[in-house]
Order: sequence, then structure tokens, then C-alpha cells
Amino acid sequence: MTLYPDQLISPATRAFLARPKRMLIGAEWSAAVSGETLAVLDPATGQAFATVPAGGAADIDRAVAAARRAFESGEWPKMRPVDRERLLLKFADLIEANAQELAEIEALDNGKPVMMARHVDVALVVDFLRYMAGWATKIEGSTMDVSVPLMRDRELFGFTRREPVGVVGAIIPWNFPLLMAAWKVGPALTSGCTMVLKPAEETPLTALRFAELALEAGYPAGVLNVVTGHGDTAGAALASHKGIEKVAFTGSTEIGKLVGKAAIDNMTRVSLELGGKSPVIVLDDADPAMAAAGAAQAIFFNQGQVCTAGSRLFIHKSRFEKVVEGLSGIAASMKLGPGIDPSTQIGPLVSAVQQQRVLGYIESGLAEGARAATGGGAGGEAGYFVKPTVLVNAHDAMKVVREEIFGPVVVAMPYEDLDEVAHRANDTPYGLAASIWSNDLTRVHRLIPKIKAGTVWVNCHNILDNAMPFGGYKQSGIGREMGRAVLDMYTESKSVIMAL
Repeated sequence: MTLYPDQLISPATRAFLARPKRMLIGAEWSAAVSGETLAVLDPATGQAFATVPAGGAADIDRAVAAARRAFESGEWPKMRPVDRERLLLKFADLIEANAQELAEIEALDNGKPVMMARHVDVALVVDFLRYMAGWATKIEGSTMDVSVPLMRDRELFGFTRREPVGVVGAIIPWNFPLLMAAWKVGPALTSGCTMVLKPAEETPLTALRFAELALEAGYPAGVLNVVTGHGDTAGAALASHKGIEKVAFTGSTEIGKLVGKAAIDNMTRVSLELGGKSPVIVLDDADPAMAAAGAAQAIFFNQGQVCTAGSRLFIHKSRFEKVVEGLSGIAASMKLGPGIDPSTQIGPLVSAVQQQRVLGYIESGLAEGARAATGGGAGGEAGYFVKPTVLVNAHDAMKVVREEIFGPVVVAMPYEDLDEVAHRANDTPYGLAASIWSNDLTRVHRLIPKIKAGTVWVNCHNILDNAMPFGGYKQSGIGREMGRAVLDMYTESKSVIMAL
């Protein structure tokens, strides 16, 4: 990596980038069977700075076979829960010890600000793995008195067991590459499953470093396998593979539907964490400055490349002008730059394709009559930048209001009463998250049940806790991540009845 000065990139990161990149299959670091490779581009410049194997169906077959062997034989299926706990804690310690390197790789790979990657992404990974480690010794069944009418004269004993579902195929997106890997790997390994992980083709690097640290922690060969490659080849092969028991997918609703269809053909267990079009609702008692700052965090965090991004801003008409003015001022003042620069507040989008997609939505909104209060176009001399954008003069039927943009673009619209805003907030195929800004808790509590979303924040947005389940209503997904609920996605319940 010669594009940035030494003070921005640590020796550890340069050493990682200099090493040949290989997939982890079993205990071996290997090239793709086809020999093909995939270029990794820096979103801030558009230049290639690494290559990884372009794995395909044959590589997925090899990885699934390695995961199957690890699940059915060797030391992994014999490992006690307390040993799985200790192993995951050691893994978390190694990630924490290499946090700066991982953050720099994430910033180069994805484009996100390195300070955010260090203090949000990596920090959340460490905390989540430690949280999940604690569950290893607490996965339990229950006992019960059994009543069988035909066997009243027999003494019966019943109990349930929670057992690992088996081999898991995980397909993760490019917006939070390391964190999404942890969200899949943590509960899978805690439960005693084995895994094949397929990172997004745009952001494969932290998954490979993650796998290196897993081996260093002491995970047996085949427990965690990483196959890099394109979604329509390696990803499709994994989703439809007959040798796995569960598919875990995070990404767009469009691709999630394809993954779900492939899984159901094999009756494979599936969990899907998909898209969103989250409303931010500002009540008439909210402080305009606080609401503007909250709305900015809701939409500009991670360049708006967040499934819970607050891209629809509903402001009571009495607060509309002040909140829009404050939000526009924040947006206009944000510093664009490469993610690896610690002073950057808004990095580039992940790819040229994503940049053009977001710019296309802005152009569509303007063509339909919306106006840009600030932003409204590309930014920077190179790379995939989009200026933080606030659109006004919009209505609910516009494409820019109805469809997920996945960029730093928010549409601000006024409303008059709670029933109106609840109806408009729910007028979407999505139901992932929402936020309400008010100090009137009576009205807040009345509004919360009306919002059809898996998470509702009050006076905050994009706040997650490891113990809280996360997932969506409607087309925002199936199943839940995090919390106790995620273990249900990686275990099977077995009922046992014994006649004594």
C-alpha cells in the first residue's frame, strides 16, 4: 500500500496487505480451484490495492466438506461448553489486541472512517463475542411431567435438549464486514456449529484476517472456513448447497428473497436480516437542535450505508423549518475524505456501482420535484463520494421516499398529527427500525405500538445492545440477531420421552 503515508497505516496493516491472500478451507490457505482472482479496490481512489481468490462452487464444496468433517469428527464435537466459552473469549482478546490493524483494513476495504471502524465496528465485535461466549454454558433444555392418556399406568419422564443445527453457511454484506462476520460466527461457534463464511466481494479482507486470528486462538481445522468470491457464484453455491443445515444472510431484500428460495428448496434453516426504510419521527415538543443532530447521526452514520438508516425524516410542521435548517448545516459542514484519514467524517461509498445508484436516486427525487436543501451530488476529485444530502419538497409517492437508497440521503417531510405520521411511517414494505424524538413520554408510549418495526429508538438512533434482539417486520427479514433469541437460529430443539 503506497497510496497513503506511513503515519496513516501501521506496519501490521502493511504487512497484512503484503502477504498473498488465500481462502481458509479446513487447515489450508488455498487459491481458488479455478485459479481466478478478484481485485480489491480502495473506495477513496478507485485503485486496486489487493487481490483475493475468486472462489466458486468447487471451493464451496471443499469448504462445506471441511466444515462437515469438523462437525462430525475430531475434537470440536467433543468439546465441552466451557471450553467453547474460553476459546471464544481468547478469540475476542486477539481481536482486541489487533484492533487498530483491523480498523485500518476495514477503512481501506470499505471506505468508512478509521476512527469509526476502531471505536464502533471493532469494539462492537469484541463485546459481542464476549457476550456470546457467556452463552456457551447456558444453552439448556427443560424437564416436564408427561401426560400420555394411553400410558396412565407407566411412569414417564420428558425433557428437551438444544443441539447445534450443524454446518452453517453465512453470507455477509459490505457495509459492516467485520461486525457482520462476528454476528454470524459468534452464535454459531457458541452453539457448537461449524461454518462456511462468504464475505462480500467488495470487502473480503477483514474476513481473512478474522480467520487468521481464529486459527491463532486455537479453533480446530474446519470449524471456520472463509471462501472469497462473487455473490452470484460462491454466494449462490453456498445458499443452495445441500450439505449445510442453515443459511444466515444479511443484505438487500432483493437478494435475501433469492437466498430464501434457494434454502427452502433444500428445507435448509434460514435467517435473513434485510433492508429498511426507517422513519425518524420528530414530535412538536422536541428540541430542534437535538432533533437535527439526531437525524444527522441516523442518516450519515457509515455514509448512510446502514440497513437502519433514518432516510425518511417526518417532522411536525411546527418544527420543520428549524430542524431542516439545523440538519442541513450539519450536513454541509461534514468533512469528506478517505476513510484511513482520522479527520474524515464522511468517507466514500463502497463502490462505483453504489455511488451511481445513490446519485441516481437523488436525480430521481429532483426530477419528481424535490429540492436539495444541501448536497445533491458527487463529492471529491476521485473515489466514490456522495455529498451528505437533505431533500425537501417531497411526497410519499416519490421513488426516493419509497425505496431503500443506502447512502447519505435523507428526505424531510412535514406532518400534522400522530395518527397521520404513524400511517405514513408504516407505509413501506420494510419494518426494520424507527426512532421517535420527544420528551412527552405519554405520547411516545402511545406511538410505539403503532410503529411496525423490529426496533424503536426514543431520542437516539442506531443504538444496539448485545442483549437486545435485532431484526425486522415485513420484508426486513426473518429471525433475529443478537440476544438470547439468536441462539434459536443456530440450534435445534429435541424432545425426549422415556418410559421408566
